Amino acid sequence: MEFDYVIIGAGSAGCVLANRLSANPDITVCLLEAGPEDRSPLIHAPVGVAAILPSRHVNWAFHTVPQPGLNGRRGYQPRGKVLGGSSSINGMVYIRGHHSDFDDWQALGNPGWSFADVLPYFRKSEMSHRGACDYHGAQGELYVGKNPMHPVTQAFIEAGQMAGHRHNPDFNGVDQEGVGQFDVTIRNGRRWSTATAFLKPVRHLRKNLTVLTSAAAERIVLEGKKAVGVELRLKGNRQNIKARREVLLSAGCFGSPQLLMLSGIGPQEELKPQGITVQHELPGVGQNLQDHPDVVLSYRSQDTSLMGVSLRGSVKMGKALIDYARHRRGPFVSNFAEGGGFLKTDAKLARPDIQLHSVIAMIDDHNRKLHWGHGFSCHVCVLRPKSIGSVGLQSNDPSAPPRIDPNILGHDDDVETLLTGYRMTRNIIQQAPMARYGLKDMFSAGLYGDEQLIELLRQRTDTIYHPVGTCKMGNDEHAVVDSQLRVHGIEGLRVVDASIMPTLVGGNTNAASIMIAERAADWVSASR
Repeated sequence: MEFDYVIIGAGSAGCVLANRLSANPDITVCLLEAGPEDRSPLIHAPVGVAAILPSRHVNWAFHTVPQPGLNGRRGYQPRGKVLGGSSSINGMVYIRGHHSDFDDWQALGNPGWSFADVLPYFRKSEMSHRGACDYHGAQGELYVGKNPMHPVTQAFIEAGQMAGHRHNPDFNGVDQEGVGQFDVTIRNGRRWSTATAFLKPVRHLRKNLTVLTSAAAERIVLEGKKAVGVELRLKGNRQNIKARREVLLSAGCFGSPQLLMLSGIGPQEELKPQGITVQHELPGVGQNLQDHPDVVLSYRSQDTSLMGVSLRGSVKMGKALIDYARHRRGPFVSNFAEGGGFLKTDAKLARPDIQLHSVIAMIDDHNRKLHWGHGFSCHVCVLRPKSIGSVGLQSNDPSAPPRIDPNILGHDDDVETLLTGYRMTRNIIQQAPMARYGLKDMFSAGLYGDEQLIELLRQRTDTIYHPVGTCKMGNDEHAVVDSQLRVHGIEGLRVVDASIMPTLVGGNTNAASIMIAERAADWVSASR
């Protein structure tokens, strides 16, 4: 098989690329996805996220190496293995990041990536419930809306205001700071993944677009310093696909550096021990891993309107399932993390440094540990951690998971910021509007001293699923791609996903990943 463009990974970025490039009927596009079709009802009912995240169902379910900052625990890293990638298993929260995050990218030597430059691409993909305005688009494929809120979410927002934080009706508007309801990628009670938004409407109409599922890329085929195709395993059979123009790597923050290294592109100290011939030494591949360290405050409640496990709750959920099947409404429409906030741990800061996600359920260890009863939780994460990690190879076997070392809480400043954020979040939850829920602290009751709480953080912190940076954009010696996402030193190869972010954005990363693909599609099209 031979195509003009071969895209590796049908995730948040890959589906967008496939849509935009195949809009030209004169070129051919092949989109490869290691996972299956997105047919699982757990994907499309928003509440299904609670079942997908802790499982291996359409989920790579990676684990990190032991983390010294977490008392030697291994972290958990769920990533989507299905059409839509992580946009098919995430919490559906639509946050772009702070305006200054993108200005920072440009200041690091990446022209064309300032907020003024990228805003049109955010607007291009967006079909916002707010309608078209300076900050939002209305003609795009990605529906961004507001869901009905559980009363506890409204109570949390009121509690945040009572604690001294202003209400923010639009975290993607003029300013990010404050508390409020999140915009979500949910439409008519169903998850609106990039597969649903960008791929489904065109897949069977465009004869120049080929989508292959259960197609695991194993190596990028090089001729000298030029990418000419992809070696893959398709439903168990190995074959090659040729790319006449470019290979576009959109396998995500873990998959993209792994595939580059398996292809002989990367630091020789990673390649040689695995018996991989160095085709092109690029020391930054797999370096610069950044993620938001996150801890969850969990509370029990007697209020059975909150999500949980009980006999009475089971009866309610049975009725709710029928209501959802008939009318696409009720608890099954919830993404759990309905609201939250962006706050400053120091009033002198120029921008928020922590993010909160309030959750209408009792959450413990990514929902891998279930507790009898009902409750409420709140995530708090550090938005710009100083702890930097890496991704490497455990084996030269493409089916083996990569070695993931995010170095969570490896820097003392991250611990201090998270500790302050924990106290601020606890203060919000103790305000009067939350009192009606009779919340009982599950894990930190009676803990007030810094040493006690820091030990708790090391026991309970993990990721909130926002890894970036392992194929970073730039022009320094550790950059992997240039400002147009072309791999340094290799012709016909780009990386287009969250791995190219030189620094983390302040917020959830799905929206920025979609924007990156929109930006890249224009450059790829212009280079033909």
